[in-house]
Amino acid sequence: MSNSYEEMYDVIIVGAGIAGLSAALYTSRQKLSTLVVSKDLGGQLNLTQLIENYPAINADTGIGLATKVESQAKKFGAKFIYDEEIRAISKESDYFILKGIKGDYKARAVILAFGKSPRELNVPGESELKGKGVSYCAICDAAFFKDVPAAVVGEGEPGLEAIELLSRYSKPAYYISRTPQLVGEPEVVDSVAKRKNVELYLGYIVKGIKGENKVEAIIIENLKTHETKELKVDGVIIEMGYELRTEFLKGFVKLNEKGEIIVDELGRTSVEGVFAAGDVTQTPYKQAIVASAEGVKAALSAYNYLRSLKGLPPVNVDWKAEKKKSVVTFRL
Repeated sequence: MSNSYEEMYDVIIVGAGIAGLSAALYTSRQKLSTLVVSKDLGGQLNLTQLIENYPAINADTGIGLATKVESQAKKFGAKFIYDEEIRAISKESDYFILKGIKGDYKARAVILAFGKSPRELNVPGESELKGKGVSYCAICDAAFFKDVPAAVVGEGEPGLEAIELLSRYSKPAYYISRTPQLVGEPEVVDSVAKRKNVELYLGYIVKGIKGENKVEAIIIENLKTHETKELKVDGVIIEMGYELRTEFLKGFVKLNEKGEIIVDELGRTSVEGVFAAGDVTQTPYKQAIVASAEGVKAALSAYNYLRSLKGLPPVNVDWKAEKKKSVVTFRL
């Protein structure tokens, strides 16, 4: 049974990738009560081992950059809730309701910045056990499985890095991958292969996830022999890459033929009070710095929208505006 979060926020940001985090930094700094709802921290940044083309950052990991911006946003008051999925958005009077797995969230403005979503297995039990042992973020949830059996289902470097992280906590830590060998950086491959608590099931797929109120086991199948095996686990972390999932927005905001949210130059969608930024939009050049800038634009547009609800004039964002006493400026 999900909870109902009664607090009304000025703005809710869906997604904690670089677009959502940048938006949260700006909305919270403008003293808007801000809630970030996301499946994970970092989004697609988690797939990036080294960032060297982000201004003022010499070199950092994707999650390292995400953590820094998260810390900045929290410093100004932004709150974070990690919910496995936002399933619907609706407008009620002068506010919006977002329905998630863990509860419902309310805000006067919404910024959609969830980028591409974690790819699901689409096997029996997965949907029912989301948030009850089924996770899509090793960085967020691996520590919850300390000293208990848990599994990573993954491919390539994302999967390898996830099992390397889980192996620091779980006993045993199972790794299930349809690829017949470990793929990734040689150092990480060696590290995983040497961990005594890691059990590898390479060339296997997951056929189902079992459990009543929480994950209790997974059923795996050998791709060559088709033999099945049941592994008793308390959790399963799925790291299968990312995909664009905006089906729940059809009929609510305008989408293009690719399923991307259509926004104007200010990050506004077809619904007043709803904004979007980052890879979930039709904006070209899917780069971290572009997504960050789009997140900031959406945040400032949301700020102006909320001012309009109070009968206040829009803020003029102008580098020279501070010299004009008649113009209100953002805290840039």
